[in-house]
Amino acid sequence: MDILHQPVHSARLAQRLAINDAQASVLESLQMLTPLILLASASPRRQQMLAWTGWTFEVQPADVDESLLPGEAPAAYVSRLAESKARAVEPFGVIAQVVLAADTTVADDFGLLGKPATPDEALEMLRRLRGRSHRVFTAITVSQPGKRRRVSDLCVSQVPMRAYSDAEMEAYVASGDPLDKAGAYAIQHAGFHPVENFRGCFASVMGLPLCHLARSMAKLGLTPPVDIPAVCQQNLRYDCPISQKVLAGENTG
Repeated sequence: MDILHQPVHSARLAQRLAINDAQASVLESLQMLTPLILLASASPRRQQMLAWTGWTFEVQPADVDESLLPGEAPAAYVSRLAESKARAVEPFGVIAQVVLAADTTVADDFGLLGKPATPDEALEMLRRLRGRSHRVFTAITVSQPGKRRRVSDLCVSQVPMRAYSDAEMEAYVASGDPLDKAGAYAIQHAGFHPVENFRGCFASVMGLPLCHLARSMAKLGLTPPVDIPAVCQQNLRYDCPISQKVLAGENTG
């Protein structure tokens, strides 16, 4: 090599390296600005709980038919809807790395209880659940559209209701709170507190089982920036007896 030209080549190489470093820096900045999760839900409760995880996210509600199929069991129903919601939002997944969808329903010995359409229907549901146990089914689906990967999970919780009075029930329905909730109640409602002696996944009954989400994300190689059981229990003020079992892979809710 001509020694006289060596400094020129070195300068060009240094320039190219500088450009590559700049491009890498821009890409890194874009990745930091890009939300990790695209949440396929308009639920304020799911958005609140997802925020506790430290994962960044944007919201893109899914528009799917939520009709129950003939003879469909509760677990199959919520699992199908969670996956359908994820599939519906996956085309928007270019703005995030992961799509997250969830669906929750309440079931007793007589069938499913969706969201009440009227205050009278809410009262009927609450009478039906009063003083008895029922089950809450929450399914989640997480997918990576760019990699065509999809992971689903299901949490089933046994929920014992207390024997609240007619006056308590009527006051709660008059507040309007039950009308956007499956089963016509919110487990976390401080004024009504309809549930007693509960020993399952509190977050799942609210609509997003965070430990199930953590173990599903782990299957995609993604770990949360915070201690999920700790932040969940801190925010819910609930000493969860099953969080470590869920993270260990046990089928419990």
